[in-house]
Amino acid sequence: MSLPRSGLAAALLTLAALLAGAAQAQPGPREQRGEPAGAFDFYVLALSWSPGFCELNPNARSREQCEPGRPSGFVVHGLWPQNEAGYPSFCEPSNRPVPRGAVDEAAGLFPDEGLARYQWRKHGSCSGLAPSEYFRAVRQVRERVRVPDRLQKPGTDTKALPLEIERAFAEANPGLRPEMMAVACGRRVFQEIRLCLTKDLRSFRACPEVDRDGCRAGEITINAVR
Repeated sequence: MSLPRSGLAAALLTLAALLAGAAQAQPGPREQRGEPAGAFDFYVLALSWSPGFCELNPNARSREQCEPGRPSGFVVHGLWPQNEAGYPSFCEPSNRPVPRGAVDEAAGLFPDEGLARYQWRKHGSCSGLAPSEYFRAVRQVRERVRVPDRLQKPGTDTKALPLEIERAFAEANPGLRPEMMAVACGRRVFQEIRLCLTKDLRSFRACPEVDRDGCRAGEITINAVR
């Protein structure tokens, strides 16, 4: 027995909703705490889009990144050791204080010193590098990544598909392709771009799990820098 045309349409919509719900329920990369330092497969450079971060986190208004009159665009969220499946975190000795000189190496990279210290404890401790070496590596790779002209400091809110943002970064950075990065979003607002690099930080590389975990929201808003 065939369904009436209206019933078939309703069934297809229901199936699409179920499939979308299943896709959204897919777990992200699994955190693996206390792994041996240096035991990972590649890095992810996460660049936070400040206007989107501040829009999605009203409690962060007091942070330097979100202060009125501070026109922040992309800032470093972190440089994360990553595995093909999951990622290590808080590796030994993550509980040791970060020396003042090491924090100075991070000046101008992270939106504030507190985030730099936290990123070292959670992610940098898994790199196998000393704190100063880790922050120097963050600076080295950040200086190599070119932000597309249209995303430097847009003066008005715009909309784009996540794939369009990825293609813009690919055009601006030779060797980078959409399967080597992921866009993060929340409530259809652009929040972050995550770029995958080889363990020696010399080139971009594919990262299927990171790519699968990216934004699938359709068109999203790119908040203007104000």
